[in-house]
Amino acid sequence: MTEKKKEILVVKEDKLIDILLANLKDLSKRTIKNYIKHKMVEIDGRAETNPNKIISKNSKITIYFSKREIPKIDLKILYEDDDLIVINKPSGLLSISNSKEKEITAFHLVSDYIKKSNKKNKLFVVHRLDRDTSGVLLFSKNLRLKETLQKNWNDIVKRREYICVVEGKLEKKGTYKSYLTMNHFQIVHSTKDKERGNLAITHYETIKYKNGLSLMRVNIDTGKRNQIRVHMSEHNHPIVGDKKYGSKINNINRLALHASELILIDPRTGKDLIFKSDVPKVIDKLVS
Repeated sequence: MTEKKKEILVVKEDKLIDILLANLKDLSKRTIKNYIKHKMVEIDGRAETNPNKIISKNSKITIYFSKREIPKIDLKILYEDDDLIVINKPSGLLSISNSKEKEITAFHLVSDYIKKSNKKNKLFVVHRLDRDTSGVLLFSKNLRLKETLQKNWNDIVKRREYICVVEGKLEKKGTYKSYLTMNHFQIVHSTKDKERGNLAITHYETIKYKNGLSLMRVNIDTGKRNQIRVHMSEHNHPIVGDKKYGSKINNINRLALHASELILIDPRTGKDLIFKSDVPKVIDKLVS
């Protein structure tokens, strides 16, 4: 079976990314950048990883749609027992696969890890973090426990804490409450129509303010998609690095949002399970 690929003859000197965008109209800019990053794009037979590389006229670009260099990602395990495993998910890694990414996900990495001891081991998703959010992420190795956790999640979970850095200065403490819905551009926003939206409650506390930025401790009563990002943005305090929701600052090349603590009642014992992850230094340094 031949490898699926596309060849492009460069007709005028231009940046690699611009040439590919013009010739691969069915792919997003992010997807094309990932192709370049993972050495799936060659210029005259040599892999090129710089999307802004100026490509000379008459060069031949080859895109290999199935060839891929899988990046090595260190799996940082915070906790593990016979039924549960908790990791410190890095920013930029999907929790689970989507239509564009199947292999490079937290689920895939953890699944591979547990299968090393027994190929029959299975993994189940309990909750998720946004791709660009780092921190505490819990999986189950037991289907029945996974179902119990998900069914009773709001009662079992006692604390879901995040640390983030936002633009501007907030009151010392406060709570944002709204009904969230999503438009056809996949942008989440608040709506006054309770029938269309899902209730989202976000509690915040300012830890430190410096250089026009605030380091925040956030706790959520509800785990809705993009909840913290939307609430901060809609109150004119977008999270640093969150271009999707209006941030004008991106000096750390990631979203300044980290899931720092998860406390839940263990359905097996009735005792508290406490999982913590240190805030990345790159986030702390924004207000140091």
